[in-house]
Amino acid sequence: MSALAPARPLEAHEPPEALGRSRGDVALLVASRSGGELVHGSFHELWRFVGPGDLLVVNTSATLAAALPGRLDGQAVELRLSTPAADDHWVIELRTADRGRYGPPPIGARVELPAGARADLLAPYAGGERLCLARLSLPRRLEDYLRDHGRAIRYDHVGRAWPIDAYQTVFALDPGSAEMPSAGRPFSTELVTSLVARGVLIAPVMLHTGVSSLEPGETPYPERYRVPAATARLANAVHSWGGRIIAVGTTVVRALETVVGPDGALAPGTGSTDLVVTPERGLRAVDGLLTGWHEPESSHLKLLEAAAGADLLERSYRAAHARGYRWHEFGDAHLILP
Repeated sequence: MSALAPARPLEAHEPPEALGRSRGDVALLVASRSGGELVHGSFHELWRFVGPGDLLVVNTSATLAAALPGRLDGQAVELRLSTPAADDHWVIELRTADRGRYGPPPIGARVELPAGARADLLAPYAGGERLCLARLSLPRRLEDYLRDHGRAIRYDHVGRAWPIDAYQTVFALDPGSAEMPSAGRPFSTELVTSLVARGVLIAPVMLHTGVSSLEPGETPYPERYRVPAATARLANAVHSWGGRIIAVGTTVVRALETVVGPDGALAPGTGSTDLVVTPERGLRAVDGLLTGWHEPESSHLKLLEAAAGADLLERSYRAAHARGYRWHEFGDAHLILP
């Protein structure tokens, strides 16, 4: 894994808009699996690499202000909502007030939240030591409460807080993600219009992400998804005429690969998926992937290897490092084509 990402990658500390640029003013590396070529460009030039009859599948999940300040036994903490469970129960992660690792949540304790809300810590989640199941007691509807008291989840590479709008994509319709499905962030309405005008198709799925800070040895947890019938039908039609299905983000890959049959045909579906895509499993629904740049310990790299192959993926990461590409949710982009 260490060959895929440098020990000290350049990190995107802020959105490009904070530097006086547009969302789409980020670098794009295009890697071709069939020919092995690597091409450097700009995200604004995406239209050069996808064509009429190709289908971009995007995630319409909107990001929640899922980080809440709290107090646990008199100590300031941050409580991060990950995934809803039954009734008012949520899978949550505890962090220190400065967003560091907290350690195993103290089961049976209560976290006091703003405006008289609270979270009772009930049980470890999935046998792990990082996440736990909590019962939330809120004074009003969750989305309204988070709008007033929550903030976007962020990690140390982002030095200051940004408004929740900085963590939304142009496709965001369905609130529910703990963290932004960031592959779609560089898109603008102008770029979408340009792509559609050139005959590129765009279709939605929804997958709500949980918290992403997996510990070593953890695999991705179940996440809620929806693949509409119209998207499944369109994807099958695209494959029938020889077009390419390009997933905008690993979340889209997870959703589509959940509903694909052994023959490669997609069906509509709604539910929770625990699918983990690996090179051994391979991809059945997706031909290409538009994504960001991930750290060497990221669980996403197995999925990327399934899309690109180990050699092309390693060369892509070496080339991105050499050209100064920036990592993480506000960073540059990587398009893997068949």
